[in-house]
Amino acid sequence: MGIGTILVERGLISESQLEEAILEQKRTGERLDHTLVRLGHVGPDRVLEAIGRQFDMPIVDLSEIKVEEEVLRILPSRLVFKQLCVPIRREGNTLQVATCDPFELSAFDELRLLTGLGVELVLADERDLRKFIRSNYGVAGDTLDALGGDEDSTHTTESIDGELDADEEASVIKLVNDLLLEAIRERATDIHIEPYEDELSIRYRIDGVLGEAGVPATVNRFRNAIVSRLKIMASLNIAEKRHPQDGRITLRHKSREYDLRVSIIPMMFGEGVVLRVLDSGSVRLGLDDLGMPEPILDRWDGLIARPHGIVLVTGPTGSGKSTTLYGSLNRIVSDAVKAITVEDPVEYQVEGVNQIQVNSQTGLSFAAGLRAILRHDPDIIMIGEIRDRETAEAAVQASLTGHLVFSPLHTNDASGAPSRLLDMGVEPFLVASSLEGVLAQRLVRRICSECGRQRQIHENEVPRGLTMPEDGMVPEPVGCRDCRRTGFRGRQGVFELLRMTDQLREHVTQRSSATALRQAAFEAGELHPLREAAWNMVLQGLTSPAEALRVIRD
Repeated sequence: MGIGTILVERGLISESQLEEAILEQKRTGERLDHTLVRLGHVGPDRVLEAIGRQFDMPIVDLSEIKVEEEVLRILPSRLVFKQLCVPIRREGNTLQVATCDPFELSAFDELRLLTGLGVELVLADERDLRKFIRSNYGVAGDTLDALGGDEDSTHTTESIDGELDADEEASVIKLVNDLLLEAIRERATDIHIEPYEDELSIRYRIDGVLGEAGVPATVNRFRNAIVSRLKIMASLNIAEKRHPQDGRITLRHKSREYDLRVSIIPMMFGEGVVLRVLDSGSVRLGLDDLGMPEPILDRWDGLIARPHGIVLVTGPTGSGKSTTLYGSLNRIVSDAVKAITVEDPVEYQVEGVNQIQVNSQTGLSFAAGLRAILRHDPDIIMIGEIRDRETAEAAVQASLTGHLVFSPLHTNDASGAPSRLLDMGVEPFLVASSLEGVLAQRLVRRICSECGRQRQIHENEVPRGLTMPEDGMVPEPVGCRDCRRTGFRGRQGVFELLRMTDQLREHVTQRSSATALRQAAFEAGELHPLREAAWNMVLQGLTSPAEALRVIRD
């Protein structure tokens, strides 16, 4: 009896829902129960429970189980990954094996023949099962096993440096693909591959925090092959090992397209690689999707609808400036508007926007590109970054000649942006007359909705000048399988917006300090600080006090 029939008989789905899922399954080729869950017809827990009752199999929670090392070694990792099953207990001549798919009975006959033991099946959630396998056998552990990785081998950097045969080459390709797809599945924004004398460290940055990818130590033997494969994928020179190289990789996964920006730098023990993962779907996010509050969104809409002037977005690297800028462009670009960007590099492709890639080798800098753009009759210009006086002055001149100019800028807060332009050498009266507004932002991790809980807050935890929650309760991270035991899942923007007024322009003309400008803007009601925005997320139950304080301290 198939899983669809089981679910219908138990009243968990209707016949029409099953028929819809079968048609969708034929199109995608995935398992029927996966299709039903993806379509929202039934939850994964209900599917697991129905299968367990049908086959009279107990259900285990792998996140709560500690398995002995000798039990894990009973099955080779290639078979564990292939059949998606793990040994969890041995009692005499019986091996208890956890699986999420008891329908493939022939696979378990193979286990009996291989081990010479009786096999007792138990059910586990597929997400738990995959996480358990990665934790205990490592990401791409089956591929490394196929490559013949030996953790005790002393040949750590030269063993695969020469020519590869066809099977080895295919395995290295699969190894790299596994590493990249695992990063995408875990929502990583960056992949760090770092060579040390006796190990290769692979880490993912998830929700702004770096953590180990969980790759077996044997990956160290294939460090050169991994880098070479990434160079080939990014169309870089695999023979060049002395100079930094930058490239780009495009991946498709589950009908979504991802761009990976590749940076390779020679280090003491090999070449270090960092890949920035760019999801093309992010460019379609609206500003309200980023968590921008309605009052700030209304004022920001007013700024980006102006016919001319400079509008800046500030914050450190990784604070979501590009996503906000692209979201703003999407909000105002239409058939009646011509928008041109000059970027280094072009991160996302935006429909209806002309995008220019900076090329230092041909002399196409930000400033040169900006001057050329002005001859193309644009209404809106976006500059990838204002780095120097030449670019800053070109942006000011563009805004003063009737163009709306967007750009990110690296400052700690909104009030520091005018001072930064002045420090670059732009005349105060030009900054005062061209700058319309500055949006400062950070990204704050959100409490996981599956495991987050409430606790009592103490008065000394509340930052000075901010308010206690009305009920005295605040969110607290716990940790579960959905959030990789961190207690947080996903991030949300916090924003402060500074709109220039005549009074503030006078401060800029007089070269007032950022502190004085900030105080004047606050008193005039033109600035709502980041610290208030971050603490409001605590009051709304979206993040913890410690996470909000991290932004406030910054």
